Amino acid sequence: MKKIKFLLTALLIMVSVNLTANAATIGYADFDKVITQYSYARNAFKDIDGKLTELQQYVIDKDKQYKAIDSPIQKKTFEEQIQREFKTKEERVYNLKVQKEKEIRDAVLNASKAVAASKKLDVILDYGVIYAGGVDVTNDIIQYLNTQKK
Repeated sequence: MKKIKFLLTALLIMVSVNLTANAATIGYADFDKVITQYSYARNAFKDIDGKLTELQQYVIDKDKQYKAIDSPIQKKTFEEQIQREFKTKEERVYNLKVQKEKEIRDAVLNASKAVAASKKLDVILDYGVIYAGGVDVTNDIIQYLNTQKK
């Protein structure tokens, strides 16, 4: 009986020591803040917004031209041409958005890995899943990203 109590006590001590040791290897970050304070991401989103504004202006300009056409046949031809052009422009903007988002996501992932390695953290989680404990590395990730050349 004493052996069982001793083994259970030893097991309990090992588990608690292991949990205590691992608690210090968890990091967390506010990734929304990381994105908003990452200068490359801010510039990329401004660029995308500019392209969307250009696309809206294109539609407004073409609508004015459309209204100036008198012939129904010319209107139909013009409408078909503009639909094709708009679709092409819209696809370019969408592809740019997807490309920039991937670049940003990859950069944040690489920065998180680098910060985790430098701080000797096993994992970095989003701050929303951490209720207590862990190490906040949000500013470290932002600093890493903004010092990298892009």
